[in-house]
Amino acid sequence: MILPILQYGDPILRIKGKRIEEIDGRIRELAANMIETMHAAHGVGLAAQQIGEALQLTVLDISAVEDRPSTLILDGKDITDPRTAMPLVLINPEIELRGETEVGVEGCLSFPEMTADIDRAHSVTVRAQNLEGEPIEIEANGFLARAIQHEHDHLDGILFIDRMSSAAKAALSSRLKRLQKETKRGIRHREPLVSETTL
Repeated sequence: MILPILQYGDPILRIKGKRIEEIDGRIRELAANMIETMHAAHGVGLAAQQIGEALQLTVLDISAVEDRPSTLILDGKDITDPRTAMPLVLINPEIELRGETEVGVEGCLSFPEMTADIDRAHSVTVRAQNLEGEPIEIEANGFLARAIQHEHDHLDGILFIDRMSSAAKAALSSRLKRLQKETKRGIRHREPLVSETTL
């Protein structure tokens, strides 16, 4: 099921996700819906906060990105073509930044048609659980490492505008204010989300 993606100005985007203690049918269905939603929106990642659930859950799929290389080691095994391991579901991920940083262009499904240069670590190590509740370890470089960092930020209530240079943020200022205003207007007219009723 394709879910609505929350946009900048929605307070849920600023909430740190709760740890998932039990990976049950609801979590599996949520992950499946998030993957479907991400694909429908032509995104490479989606965090639970972006669909109104403040949980430590994110999905990623970089298989459609051909011009920004990635490497992936999954549970100690070198995956020659990282696209074959997609989509990834990360539950309760812990991230370790490695190596040099580099600047790259990023967008976000919660900020339609906005991009900016963001400085990120070139490599990451991630320890998480999969949908079976098993521990997994990922070592990623390049674009996949960037996507993981972007989504991990969402799980902590951090948005990519928080990582922008002040000049980039100033350049987007009027568009950000307009988006925030439209979002707040929409929130007043929508049905409460599950998370809003349980917070």
